[in-house]
Amino acid sequence: MPLPDPLLPPRSLSFAHSVWLWLQRFWPAPVGITVREGLRMAIGMACGMLLVAWLGHGWGALTGLQGPWLLASLGASAVLVFGMPSSPLSQPWPVLAGSLLSMWVGVASAVLVPDGAWAGALAVAVSVAVMLPLRCLHPPGAALALSMVLNPQQAAQLHGWTVPVTLLALLAVGMLYNNLTGRRYPHAQSAPEVAPRGPGAFTSADLDAALSHYNGVLDVSRADLEGLLHLAGRAAFARTLGDLRCEDIMSQPVLSVEAAVSLKDAQALMRSERVKALPVVDDQRQVCGIVTVADFMRLARTDAPEGLGQRLRSLVRGRSTQPTLVGQIMSQPVQTAQTGQLVMELVPLFSQGGHHHIPILDDRQRLVGIVTQTDLVRALAGALQVPQA
Repeated sequence: MPLPDPLLPPRSLSFAHSVWLWLQRFWPAPVGITVREGLRMAIGMACGMLLVAWLGHGWGALTGLQGPWLLASLGASAVLVFGMPSSPLSQPWPVLAGSLLSMWVGVASAVLVPDGAWAGALAVAVSVAVMLPLRCLHPPGAALALSMVLNPQQAAQLHGWTVPVTLLALLAVGMLYNNLTGRRYPHAQSAPEVAPRGPGAFTSADLDAALSHYNGVLDVSRADLEGLLHLAGRAAFARTLGDLRCEDIMSQPVLSVEAAVSLKDAQALMRSERVKALPVVDDQRQVCGIVTVADFMRLARTDAPEGLGQRLRSLVRGRSTQPTLVGQIMSQPVQTAQTGQLVMELVPLFSQGGHHHIPILDDRQRLVGIVTQTDLVRALAGALQVPQA
């Protein structure tokens, strides 16, 4: 009989841990809103329900109509309208159409099905089945359908104006209150198509592909979801690269030359060390220019009959009137960066500014390193954990 592995937890502990993890699923996550937002929601619901109740009760007293003047499902609708004004379930069309359709389904179920249990189940199921294709899914509507079955006497006394008028009043108060308190209502459910830009960016087609695999009802608008995903992508990108600074990725020690160095010696140094740029410094190692392979190529006479190699040799040997010193062909002024500067700030310099080499300076403006495109790509690959082939 094999002995138990001392490194593995006992079965009892493993089972208890699994049960604990399962029980944790029942504990709700924090709502994630401020106290001020909670008060805004509560005050809006109170105002909405109070005005709707006054309207229904006053109209009933004025006309002498007997019957219910306020429905319980309006309380659930108020939670959505004032508490989640950006939700697809709380927009005016779902609130109005979803509630009315569900009411009619509930009344029909109560009339056609004698058994209360079957009538209630049928009312809820059919109301949802009707609301989904009509894009008016509203959970309180299913409650309204069930109440028509459970309270047939109330349904019989319900006047045709009560539900639509009270719903319209609730929506009117919701529009006024939400917009006055900084919440757009009605809330746009789709964002305009824009070209992806910036880190973490994606297209609307990417989001559509992800939603097709999700295959579920989301209680958040598509526009808000797209915006949240963009923010999450940018936050993740900033988190991985946000703390990286130039001194973390720069190549050092850095090769450099002075302006009085001959072109022949500079090219020999670049060829032997296999570099494509040399910062030009003064006696204090402060950068005054930079010489690159492009500078040599630009001065080569393209109309000469000899080959490119011969033209470059003629250039560095000082033949004819061509420049002979580094200071005569170096590019200036030079784009530089500080050791403590964020790497993220260099990305537009390489991607849009056309730079390939950026000298890095210390606090005394002295050359201490250089960041090349290769250094930046290596840093990006490491931060994003791109696997090597």
